[in-house]
Amino acid sequence: MMRLKTRSPRHENGRSSRRPGFTLTELMIGGSIMLVIVLIALTLYAQSNKVSVDQGEYAEMQHDVRSSMYFVTKDVRMAGIGLPQEFIGFFIAGVDNDATDTAANVTPDRLILLGNIDDPLSLKIRSYQGSSTTLDLDDYSFEQNPYPDSFYDNKIAIVVPNPSSTCRVAEFRVITQVTHATGATNEKLNFSPGIAPGINPPGSLAGTCSSSSNYDGGSTLLINVKEFWLDVTGHYPGLTSGQNGYIGNGNGDILYCKDNGLNYPLAQNIENLQFQYNGDLDNDGSLDGFQNWNVNWTTDQVGRIRLVRVWVLGKTKNRSVSISGSPPGGIHLYRRPAVANTAAAAADDLCRRFLMDSTAGVRNMNLNLYYLGER
Repeated sequence: MMRLKTRSPRHENGRSSRRPGFTLTELMIGGSIMLVIVLIALTLYAQSNKVSVDQGEYAEMQHDVRSSMYFVTKDVRMAGIGLPQEFIGFFIAGVDNDATDTAANVTPDRLILLGNIDDPLSLKIRSYQGSSTTLDLDDYSFEQNPYPDSFYDNKIAIVVPNPSSTCRVAEFRVITQVTHATGATNEKLNFSPGIAPGINPPGSLAGTCSSSSNYDGGSTLLINVKEFWLDVTGHYPGLTSGQNGYIGNGNGDILYCKDNGLNYPLAQNIENLQFQYNGDLDNDGSLDGFQNWNVNWTTDQVGRIRLVRVWVLGKTKNRSVSISGSPPGGIHLYRRPAVANTAAAAADDLCRRFLMDSTAGVRNMNLNLYYLGER
């Protein structure tokens, strides 16, 4: 039998007429390779994006810590401004390891400051009967301060007795209006009845002198009672979310400044807040070294405090990440450290932290002290 041979059609130049291209197998292999490359690129992008978010959180937390330190130390330096030096023992007070919020993992300190911090004002008292609603001032008192009459409305003032008297209590009042005659005479402050609500000055200064004459020759000034405190859990006992500036609703790690009864949130991402105090408390002519607040200190001892050391510890909201995944445990950065007299955490939580500490001199308590001894 004869076997017929078949030949592929050729072009006139002798080459095959088959069109160039890829086979299905080649396309599947190429597509699989491209898919793997795309998946690797997306994985790297997603991981690098997480790292970028992590770095953003860390930078935000550092900013919060630095802002907190600025606000606290600024007001520490201003404590007692405007007040007579005879009241130096009431300029500052502390709470060591506030344990009121028992659900908190840490027990932050509190610091209370008293002074004419925000609006400079000092008015000399000519006559005041104690707890009355009208206070007489020396003539031309209002003209010595750059405020219009309407400025005084609803401001909180402190009425301080004459420093030469033995009385060491003061009244906190809400100013309803000021009155004065033409020619800057017969100048008066009018108050609302009762003590201003929410005011808890250092050393329990609030009260009324037993003799109304103790206030004659004293002074009155606009006052700030500032309390720096940290809400760890966002469920602080006794406070209601949305009232008096308190955020609450589980939003913890927020540093507040309670100013004349209203809470002002200053910074978030704050895990711990600690204070220590240095002064010549034993009156031996030299500084004693930094100590935690002691509830047994007398007002005379408090009046010899010269320096306040402040620690602010920040923590990121989320666990840290890296290109290779979560960081390893056992690294100090990822565990809450011991600060002042608060204990460190027992285990790592892989959150990043940033700790700042600074020392502020209380200007109005330093006098000639830079001081009386070694820091």
